[in-house]
Amino acid sequence: MLTQTTPVTSQPPIIRARGLSKIYREGATELRALSDVDLDIYAGQLTLLMGPSGSGKTTLLSIFGCILRATEGRLELLGEDVTALPEKELPRIRRNAIGFVFQGFNLFPTLTAAENVALAMDVRGVRGDRAKRRAEELLREVGLQDRMHAFPADLSGGQKQRVAIARALAGDPPILLADEPTAALDSTSGRAVIELLQRLARHHGRAVVMVTHDPRVLSHGDRILHLEDGRLAREQAAPRPPALAQHFPPAQPAGNFSEEFSPEF
Repeated sequence: MLTQTTPVTSQPPIIRARGLSKIYREGATELRALSDVDLDIYAGQLTLLMGPSGSGKTTLLSIFGCILRATEGRLELLGEDVTALPEKELPRIRRNAIGFVFQGFNLFPTLTAAENVALAMDVRGVRGDRAKRRAEELLREVGLQDRMHAFPADLSGGQKQRVAIARALAGDPPILLADEPTAALDSTSGRAVIELLQRLARHHGRAVVMVTHDPRVLSHGDRILHLEDGRLAREQAAPRPPALAQHFPPAQPAGNFSEEFSPEF
């Protein structure tokens, strides 16, 4: 089993996994997608999850994002044990604590860049001029101030991914989960996206976890973790000293995380 390198930090982990396993069963057949994963993820760091196809990277990311449930083990997000929460409460966690970035962008083709971002705030109860201003602010933050009113068909792949990142930031989440965000991009666009994710971690205090096969991004990672056969196999030395969480105040979810579990949402 991997002994992970624990960063020297006074901050508690944003994500704490202990003994996470994901098992799929069909009749007498059992498939272990994850096996006994122990891992701490900290604010202010870009953590890369690497490994061959089928190694469990996306499964682990989906459990961190409360999209999948672990079959065994315990998961804490911002100090809250979410392992046994009822299914109806998980969407509130995703809205208030987690931003998602996908390889396929998942933008609405009939909406402009600003409208795609504003829509993500609508589900959080932020609408009208306030949502418009916030969408424009986020698009400026990702360097798309000149493309706010463009439709996805008129954007490059890298620009679409930056819109997707702006949308993921709509709720100002302390956790950002990215699944192969550079895989479909050319080298220039991929570099822009990974540098943006790095900046969101190091300078904005977010915990950014990225699944990748892309060797071009290694120099930007603060931690590089390799999975094999559903297990954490090894932690590769980062090519530069890791960003320490205490250097950047961790981002906070919108509202009190515990209180956001109330059933009226």
